[in-house]
Amino acid sequence: MNAQVIDYEKLQKQVDAHPYPLVFATISGAHLYGFPSADSDFDLRGVHLLPLEQVVGLDGPECGGEDTVEKEGVHDGLEMDLVTHDAKKFFGLMLKKNGYVLEQLLSPLVVHTTPEHEEMKAIAKDCITKFHGHHYLGFAATQWKLFPKPHLSGDGPPRVKPLLYVYRVLLTGIHLMRSGEVDANLLTLNETAKLPYLDELVERKLAGPEKGRLDEADIEFHEREYERLVAELEAAMATSTLPELPTGKDALNDLLVRLRVSNRGTEVAT
Repeated sequence: MNAQVIDYEKLQKQVDAHPYPLVFATISGAHLYGFPSADSDFDLRGVHLLPLEQVVGLDGPECGGEDTVEKEGVHDGLEMDLVTHDAKKFFGLMLKKNGYVLEQLLSPLVVHTTPEHEEMKAIAKDCITKFHGHHYLGFAATQWKLFPKPHLSGDGPPRVKPLLYVYRVLLTGIHLMRSGEVDANLLTLNETAKLPYLDELVERKLAGPEKGRLDEADIEFHEREYERLVAELEAAMATSTLPELPTGKDALNDLLVRLRVSNRGTEVAT
C-alpha cells in the first residue's frame, strides 16, 4: 500500500503559527482512519485557549475572540485543513454524544501535546456513553445516502472512498459499544471484525482513481453488509454496559478553570 508519510516537522510549523496557545493538535481524517492516499490532505484538529480577558469580560468570543479557528490551503507543499475549538466549546462537545471530538482528542497521531492534553484524555473515559452509538449510526446513514449519488448522476460507478468511511464509522461504533474504547483506525478495527473484503477496498482506494471505483455487482453486496453492520451496532448499543450519562463534567470544569487562569494575560500571536 502506498500510504503517505507524515512530515511532523512541517505540520508543527502550522501549529506554531496558530493565533492562540494550543492544548493539543492531532491528525484526523484518512491518516487516522488508516487509508491515506499519497495525495491525501492533512486534517489537523485540536483545542486552543482564548485569553481570560476575552471570555470573562464584556468583549467575549463574539466580540473579537474566535471559539473556532479554521485554516486551509497548501503550506510547505502540504495540503492541510486545520480546525481548532476553544477549550470551553470542545469540552461541551465532549459531554455530548459526539464521537468525532473524542477521536480527535485520542488520536495517536500527535503533532502537539501538553500535560492538560493528557488530563483531557484521562477524563474522556468518563464522557463515553452508550448513546454515542447514535452518533455512529447517524453518520453512517448520512454517508450511505450520499454513496450511490455519483452513480445515479452519470458520474460513473460509486467510488471506494465513501464506502470505506461507512465501514470505518460502523466498526468504530461497534467497538466502542463493546469495549468502551475509541478506535478510529479501520485496519486495526478489522483485526477483530475480520471482514475479508476491507483490505482489498483499501488497496483499491490507494491505487488511485482508475481503480478506486466499485463494480456494479459489488453494490448489492455492500448494501447487505451495511445493513448487517447497522443491525450489529444497534444490538451492541442495546447490550452495552456503558453508562447512559457522562460523569466527566466536574473534572472538565475544574480543568477549564485552571486553563483559563494559567492563560491570563497571554499575548495573541500576530
